[in-house]
Amino acid sequence: MTPRPATTAPALRLDAPRELHLWALRPPTEEPPSMSELDAEERRRAAGFLRADARLVYLHAHIALRRLLSAYTGTAPALLRLRRAPCPYCGGPHGRPVLPGPLHFSLSHSHGLVLIGVAASPVGVDVQRVPDTPTVELCLPRLHPAERREVLGAPEDRRPRVFAELWSRKEAYLKGLGTGLGHGVGGHYLGVHANAGGHRAPDGWLVAGLHGCPGHVSALAVEATTAHRAVLHELPDRIAELPRPAAAEAIAAAEPVLSMALPAPPVPTATPTHEE
Repeated sequence: MTPRPATTAPALRLDAPRELHLWALRPPTEEPPSMSELDAEERRRAAGFLRADARLVYLHAHIALRRLLSAYTGTAPALLRLRRAPCPYCGGPHGRPVLPGPLHFSLSHSHGLVLIGVAASPVGVDVQRVPDTPTVELCLPRLHPAERREVLGAPEDRRPRVFAELWSRKEAYLKGLGTGLGHGVGGHYLGVHANAGGHRAPDGWLVAGLHGCPGHVSALAVEATTAHRAVLHELPDRIAELPRPAAAEAIAAAEPVLSMALPAPPVPTATPTHEE
């Protein structure tokens, strides 16, 4: 038998530096047939899940991520060296997940949906379900004061949705930045900027909600000061179960299901970006 090559020509590429690729996956509820493409850390984390459904989503998400990154880099999934960048706040080894080279990526999964972002600059994505009212009330004190006012200013029956959209933008930005939620969320304003009719992001970032994931709230953030375009694709549900050649063919053949423009951020105004 001829062994598969460790590297091949990349099957996917970003058509322009200002393009962001998004990939959605609704994984099945069965165990993937093999974890051979995952590294020791990924297997350790998978073994640590107490809930079987959460473990299955994690496994499918990370196998899909490796197969997708393989299509962009030409490196076999099992040979990809996923590492953590230093945290930009404390320098600890828990920043953004990174690959050697110019490609950037982000992964999020929640309640049966996986979302992956790929870009030429640091990127963050987030996906989640709309929470119940008690959860919103519990999390409100953690928000920026202007964000709390926006949530509380919405009709009561709309507050969970408004909160979820805001929180998703916030998580996407903090994941792209590389800090996550561990260094607090109240010091960054990711609310709706009414004067511009869009989302106000911290300087140097484009942040937007994504409307192509029915049943979930999702958002993306990319480090940029110029307009970008986001293109959403859907991965086959069983991408982690297919033989590697068939998975590579399915990824290369995936057609876009949504394309959205990300306008350049507005000129900074007096709206505060840090807690007063």
